[in-house]
Amino acid sequence: MASDGEKKEGARLSKHRSSNAPEFIDRFRFKADKVSSDSSSLPSTTQTTPNASVSGPPSGKVEISEAEYYHATGFMFPTWKKWSILVVIFAVQTSMNFNAAVYGNNISHLSNHFNVSAQAARVGQMIFLVAYAFGCELWAPWSEEYGRWTVLQLSLFFVNIFQLPVALAPNFATVVVGRFFGGLSSAGGSVTLGMVADMWQPHEQGYAVAFIVFSSVAGSLFGPITGGFIETHLNWNWNAWIQLFFGVAVQAIHFWVPETRSTILLDREAKRLRKSGLNIWGPNEMNEKRITRKKVVQIWFRPFVMFVTEPIVLFLSLLSGFSDALIFTFLASYGLVYAQWGFSSIQTGLAFIPLGIGYILAYIFHLPFIHKDRQILKRDLTGIAAERRLYPLLWLAPLLSLGMFGFAWTSLGPPQVHWIAPMLFSILVGAANYSIYMGTIDYMVASYGPYSSSATGGNGFARDFLAGIAAMYSVPLFTNISETNSLEWASTLLGCFAIILTIPIYVFYRHGESIRKRSKFASKLAEERQGHGGLMPFTVGHAANANHLGRENSEEKV
Repeated sequence: MASDGEKKEGARLSKHRSSNAPEFIDRFRFKADKVSSDSSSLPSTTQTTPNASVSGPPSGKVEISEAEYYHATGFMFPTWKKWSILVVIFAVQTSMNFNAAVYGNNISHLSNHFNVSAQAARVGQMIFLVAYAFGCELWAPWSEEYGRWTVLQLSLFFVNIFQLPVALAPNFATVVVGRFFGGLSSAGGSVTLGMVADMWQPHEQGYAVAFIVFSSVAGSLFGPITGGFIETHLNWNWNAWIQLFFGVAVQAIHFWVPETRSTILLDREAKRLRKSGLNIWGPNEMNEKRITRKKVVQIWFRPFVMFVTEPIVLFLSLLSGFSDALIFTFLASYGLVYAQWGFSSIQTGLAFIPLGIGYILAYIFHLPFIHKDRQILKRDLTGIAAERRLYPLLWLAPLLSLGMFGFAWTSLGPPQVHWIAPMLFSILVGAANYSIYMGTIDYMVASYGPYSSSATGGNGFARDFLAGIAAMYSVPLFTNISETNSLEWASTLLGCFAIILTIPIYVFYRHGESIRKRSKFASKLAEERQGHGGLMPFTVGHAANANHLGRENSEEKV
């Protein structure tokens, strides 16, 4: 029997919730909050609707949930605010990929200054990308627990700090060490894509994901395009100084970006409500032990487990990784190819612009499909099979091999071929590269739901890791594969690999549903969806309970 004080407290909570709960909460009937108590022996109760009162012992702490205080989360940011945040995140993602790519224009300077071979100088690019692959996974759990803003600020700070030993390096070993820690400090797509999940529901994320993917591939081009000017007019250490200046500017802009992580925002809302006398606590405040060593290890290793055990993740990640490796192979091969026409470093850098045109065309190509999917999902959240996300790839993925073959046999040089020919074929490679990254991420999100961060983590790991390896083999490949027509045969070999790796796209499009049924993670998600009427489980149960699996995997909404 509740006392008068308890009833009064419950009525106050009920009144507050009634004035703020959005309509969709009533529609989807979110589960009630979990009510925790400092006195574990005392019972506490929670009503089953968002607008019901909550009663418990006078000393009990009531935990608020995303379901009841949806208005306080990033989902309710106005559209202009969401896209303003994404524009800044676009710059953050671009700066990190710029750091990886622009180093390639410093190889000759480093080789001459430190008296090392060009191949040894490339270790700095390789080590950054390989460390970047691991860094993205290492930062992800901390952004879930302590917020996106804090983690990105720390990441950018350390990335900028480790530019200093590179710029001031007395020897080449210092350059390598600085590049390693700079890559390891980079929190890439694992955090930036998580911010998309903080602000858009899964069926509304298409445009935002496409935009963030574009920022990732665009940064890889911004490096060589500007790198030619840096290489021509400045000394070797200015390559690192400009990375530092860019990074500091981005960090300063990001400083004004608001937090988007739901659990952090709910903690702030709870603190605000307690000032008015309500006994309300946020999800992190109710957790004495916010993240355990076991949980961190589990989160870190899950992407690698899925990469090895899930055929969808394995083949699509290899496809995406190989496609990205091509771009970094191009960073080395362009100098060799366009030297035949007498291109300077600046002209060679500008030759990457057609790749960017390919990215833009592919981005535009995806927009109508995203729009159509959104219209269908507005009517029926189960109206689209996951395999539909691969449909644009059916058209654009073959352009990867076609572009590579065309680039190969238009790299003969003058007088047989004009220099514009390989550039035109590189447009096809750019379009395919963007679409492969976008399509594979989109399909993994649809297939793995709350496990999709781990799935896409394997995708991102493959892209960065294989790109790092490509930095070491690219020049030897293009110079040593054949005594004659070495440039042509190297690109032809890459085109053959592209054919092999695009085959799984058509297999998954046709047989993906049966493959997902045999998947441990995807089949579990399908069962959970059936239990929630076709909704993503994190849209219902996980949102209503900000702890447990929803907290653990909330980044994995995207």
